[in-house]
Amino acid sequence: MQVAMDITAKCCHKEMESYGQCVASHPSTWQQHCQDLKMKVAQCTSSHPVIQKIQTDCSKEFTEFEHCLRENQNSPTSCSVHVAHFLGCAETVDLTVKNQDGLFIEVLS
Repeated sequence: MQVAMDITAKCCHKEMESYGQCVASHPSTWQQHCQDLKMKVAQCTSSHPVIQKIQTDCSKEFTEFEHCLRENQNSPTSCSVHVAHFLGCAETVDLTVKNQDGLFIEVLS
């Protein structure tokens, strides 16, 4: 998961910064106020192969985490178990792919 975070920070720094500031500025209504910024982060990261692999392999855990956030907008920290499940899943994702020569390579950049 650290790889995905590094990619997001490297490629989508501006979007992450704006989203983080919005969430901090609207602690009880961030889901409504920051939705457009959340979508910008998602659009920025969604084209990277590592992010795509994590999204595919851990979609159930991420969906459960998002559901928890929607249900607990005033106390997002109550979703820490869901975050842990998602991060645990992301850590187990196999980041190797077969390239056009048939060789397995790790997708990190």
